[in-house]
Formats: sequence, C-alpha cells, structure tokens
Amino acid sequence: MKLRQWTTVAVVAVATVAALNTVPATASRPYDPTAQSLGALGLRHGLHVGTAVNMDALNDAGDPQYRALASSEFTSVTAENVMKWEVLEPTRGTYNWAAADQLVEFAKRNRQSVRGHVLVWHNQLPAWLTAGVADGSISKQELREILRKHITTVVNRYKGKIWQWDVVNEAVSDPWDTPSTLHYKGFWAQNLGPGYIADSFRWARAADPKALLFYNDYNIEAFGSGNPADDKTQFVYDMTKGLRAQGVPIDGVGSQGHLGTQYGNFDTLQVTAALKKFSGLGVATAFTEVDVRSQMTAGVQTGNSEEINPRLQASAANFSVLMKACLAVRSCLSYTVWGFSDRYSWVPDWFDDPPEGLATIYDENYQPKRAYQELKSDLIIAGPPYVLPRITPRPRR
Repeated sequence: MKLRQWTTVAVVAVATVAALNTVPATASRPYDPTAQSLGALGLRHGLHVGTAVNMDALNDAGDPQYRALASSEFTSVTAENVMKWEVLEPTRGTYNWAAADQLVEFAKRNRQSVRGHVLVWHNQLPAWLTAGVADGSISKQELREILRKHITTVVNRYKGKIWQWDVVNEAVSDPWDTPSTLHYKGFWAQNLGPGYIADSFRWARAADPKALLFYNDYNIEAFGSGNPADDKTQFVYDMTKGLRAQGVPIDGVGSQGHLGTQYGNFDTLQVTAALKKFSGLGVATAFTEVDVRSQMTAGVQTGNSEEINPRLQASAANFSVLMKACLAVRSCLSYTVWGFSDRYSWVPDWFDDPPEGLATIYDENYQPKRAYQELKSDLIIAGPPYVLPRITPRPRR
C-alpha cells in the first residue's frame, strides 16, 4: 500500500501545537521561532520530536525541571524501560501496568504521541521465562505461545493509544560478533528461529489494526559495503524487503542513532540516501534513540575546555546530521532522543571502560548544549522546496 500525505490526526496535531506555541507577531514583538520548543518546531514539518522518559525522574518531586521539560519540549514520548517485558510481567501471569499506564496518561495530558518500546527483544526478559527455557520446563512450542500471548496482551492493553510500536528490536548481529558473518541473533532466534519476526508483526497487527509497526535496530544509519554478510544496514534492508514480499505488516524501520564522537560516523547525504532506500520499500522511517556519547578523558573530567569543546561540537554535528537527513526524507516521521539530560543518561552506566558520557542535548543542570541549539536551528531553517510535510503510511493489514 502506498504512503499517503497527512492523516487527519497529523493535521490536527500541527494545528493544535501551532495555536499553543505561536505568538502573533506585532511591530513591537516580531515572530521569534527560537522561543518555540523542539516539538513545536518539528510539527511545522509534520515531524514529531520526542524523548525517552525515565519514570523515576518523572516522579521525583525534588526534580520538577525534568517533568517540565519532558512535558513541554517534545511532542512524543517513549518508555525508556517500563514497557519492557521484565518490568511488565516480572512474575508469570501477573502484569504490572502501573508505570506504563502512567506514561501513557502523561502523554495524553500533554497532547503527546507515544512510541511503544518494546514488544520483542532478547534483553530485559523476565527471569521466569529465560530460566524456564534453559531448564526445559518451557518447551519451544509453549515459548511461541507465550510470545504470542505477551504481544497480544500488551498491544491490546494500549490499543488506540500507541502511535508507533517497536515490535522487534535488535534481531541482527554485528560484524564483531561470533560468527562475524551477520545473522539473526539472541534468545528468540536461538529458540524459535527467524520466523518469530514475521509472527510478531502479524500478532501485533491482529491486536491493533491502527498502530504503526516498526523494526528497530542500531548501526543502521547508512549503508556500507552493500554485502549483507558484513553490512548491517543492507542485511536489515534485505530482511525488510523479504518481510514486505511475504505480506508481513511491517510499517517502518527505526534507526536508533546511538553515535559516538570518537568514531567517523556519517555525513548527512549518506544518511539521507539510506532513509530514501528504505522509503523505496514502502515503509516509514524514524530515528528512535538518538544520543552522541564522548570519551570522558581525565581532561574532560577536570573541566579542560580544550578537550570538552571539540566533543560538544562533534556531538552537535552528529545530532544535526541525523536531523537534517530525517527532514530531507518525507517518510521519516519522528526523531527521538534517548533521554534529554546528562543527569539521567544511560551511557555512563553502560560505557565505563573507558568511561563515556556527555551524550544528550542538555547538561546535568538542564542547560541546553550546542547540540540542542543545532537541532533547533535545523528545524527553523528547513522548509520548502527541500523539506516538505511528512508522508504518513496507513498501517498494513
């Protein structure tokens, strides 16, 4: 099914945000787009600019600024952790919906869309599930039924409330894995084979005919060699093409966008080319987990500006590359940062040898960094004929 322009919801959202955020220009007070939020500026192009939300931070009465920015700066939100399986169903058959429900209600109050993250992933699974498979008390046939039930239960719970679901996350290996030839990896592929991917999309579609269903992965910002044996982007492209040929209801591909200033990364035209190639398959695209980390050398940690400034500039450039590429391709529907303040970034906990940080668009004191300003300027300056309103797909049956 071909992509179509502007759903009614998108038009209403743009009009609503414009009405809320645009101050009429007068002779004494000219229009100032720099006073608008990233979210409001994004909706000028039909683009949702969002953030992952840390629910502990959101509920911290001692840190009201986190809630204030999460509610005002962005037009979409993603659950950082509270929609993952180990959180939702820590005990078999007993779901804990409280935190996920709270996020959905938070988004509703603030007129934000929700990206559901994540239905099927090999990490952050409940111990009862992995242990049961390991000791043989859960058979392969039962495991498939457990997966179907989980997807159906979660998607039904939030039917009509989730704009985009990350249905399957990080199913493809990396060239540095063993074996080095790219392959389907992780718990689900090992126990059910790669067919679980198509099954998962079909089960999610049966539970919610209207949500957009995404495959989500990292290191797929641009194409490399073009050989699916070692080019992850090509592997995911071929996988998506194959799923579409089978009639699997995959609506989009999400590129996470976890970058680092110590790497070469890509330029805007390389990333644009990748988005356009995926768009040619008839699927939407999105940047879903953007952050740009830097090595926290001794000089950085002691405040040496000669080491800090180049990293902040490189970070801003990388955030900007992804934003400009997204704006250039009308099927790119959303741009989500993976947390917005260094105060709550996942990076220092995960990358500690050597230590890394400085990964978000606000510092630990909620001061906007150069990366924030570059994103804002990209959104302000962009416009016709190079940047046009988004093309939103109808969910596939």
